[in-house]
Amino acid sequence: MSVGFSTAAANTALDNQGTAYPWIKLHVGDPGGAGTANAAVETTRKQATWGSASSASKATTADLVWANVAGSERYTHFSLWTASTAGTFGGSGTVTANAVTAGDTFTIPSGSLTLTLPVAA
Repeated sequence: MSVGFSTAAANTALDNQGTAYPWIKLHVGDPGGAGTANAAVETTRKQATWGSASSASKATTADLVWANVAGSERYTHFSLWTASTAGTFGGSGTVTANAVTAGDTFTIPSGSLTLTLPVAA
């Protein structure tokens, strides 16, 4: 028996997720179940612009840029939020990035941050 979403249901869920939780926060480790663990020194959340989901995947359509980051660290995770500050946690994922030094600009290029869901085969 296959498990997972139908492609249509996955696309709908991803589009809803991107609309409800557009704010991206950086982390230096797993954000945990509440999205608050291992927060980066850089606390600014950036609002993602998402394309429509297709084939159970959704990607950003514009660069996410953090200019003049607050600390020297390596970002390993991100979390999704309903607001630029406070708000409600909606999920998390991983990022692959080089270490940054305080004052650097950190960019996640357009199309490089994706959300995906498993689809039943």
